Amino acid sequence: MQIFEELQARGLLAQLTDENEIRELVNNGKAKFYIGFDPTADSLHVGHFMALCLMKRLQMAGNKPVALIGGGTGYIGDPSGRTDMRSMMTPEIIQHNCDCFKAQMERFIEFGEDKAIMVNNADWLLDLNYIDLLREVGACFSVNNMLRAECYKQRMEKGLSFLEFNYMIMQSYDFYHLYQNYGCNMQFGGDDQWSNMLGGTELIRKKLGKDAYAMTITLLLNSEGKKMGKTANGAVWLDPNKTSPYDFYQYWRNVGDADVLKCIKMLTFLPLEQVQEMQSWEGAKLNEAKEILAYDLTQLVHGEEEAKKAQEGARAVFSGASTENMPTAEISDADFTDGAIDILSLLVAAKLVTSKSEARRAVEQGGTSVNGEKVTDLKKSYTKDEITAADFVLRRGKKSFAKVIVK
Repeated sequence: MQIFEELQARGLLAQLTDENEIRELVNNGKAKFYIGFDPTADSLHVGHFMALCLMKRLQMAGNKPVALIGGGTGYIGDPSGRTDMRSMMTPEIIQHNCDCFKAQMERFIEFGEDKAIMVNNADWLLDLNYIDLLREVGACFSVNNMLRAECYKQRMEKGLSFLEFNYMIMQSYDFYHLYQNYGCNMQFGGDDQWSNMLGGTELIRKKLGKDAYAMTITLLLNSEGKKMGKTANGAVWLDPNKTSPYDFYQYWRNVGDADVLKCIKMLTFLPLEQVQEMQSWEGAKLNEAKEILAYDLTQLVHGEEEAKKAQEGARAVFSGASTENMPTAEISDADFTDGAIDILSLLVAAKLVTSKSEARRAVEQGGTSVNGEKVTDLKKSYTKDEITAADFVLRRGKKSFAKVIVK
């Protein structure tokens, strides 16, 4: 099976503008494609990870990725999927986030001569002359068509700023620039980016004629990734300091039964034949599939050693075995009052809840335990000696655990 057909079989392709041409380029390793990543935070998250996996697959098939970091578009903010305007970031924050993205991407994509390249659209967008841009690019866009785009329609009721209205033009210009200066002939993005991506393809064809060979693909997984990458406690980050390898492992270990095989098919590099054999798995076998998913993805992001520790830690929690590889939560002397800490404050300090009100609900609902014993007294407290005397395992619900350590 060739790479284009494999992408289809894995359920990764949603819409295409030129299917036959795209198939030929991709299958023959002649696609030079880009995916954009706006630096809205100082770490990539699960939604980005899905796009990086796609880039890795295509690179393994001989195609050349262009990882575009949106140091320029980050000044504007993408309105897609938003109900309000993004917070404006300073140039220093944008640059810091770009640097973080670059370091993380290098774990997935092989950069170098005749391999993959990384570019930052700040290098061309920040130097644009506004009048020149209006004359060269603005004349190619219909305001009527832009307002029909889904990314704008959902914002019209609450108000769409002129700043954000320009985002489609900026993203389209990116493809135009990459086509002319880097030979980039294809772009990928989530299905929430379809309107912006079509704008880039049309801009190239209008400016350079019908012979311009630029094509567009949207991915089913990118928009799903944005939904999947959110938890009750925030986003699932690739930075181990923001989401620990254990928590990353547990996130995938706890996906729903209905989603696990879809995730394995889309995100892991297991052969399709092996994935197809799993389609009939039920009951306990689905838990095995979840372990395979969690281990493989943790290994991809954090390496084999961390994946093994996360898996051993997760198994230890459920079996009551050694706590050696269990995730830890550090508290300090400042967390104690008169030499003790109450259960509500402990849950907050261990970051198993985000507030005392959430901690109160966890205790009242019977979902809190210490070393296997349920805690029902809201005023229950523990001294420093009790916590440091032996392993002190705090549990909230069935899936959140931590070995508490006093530093």
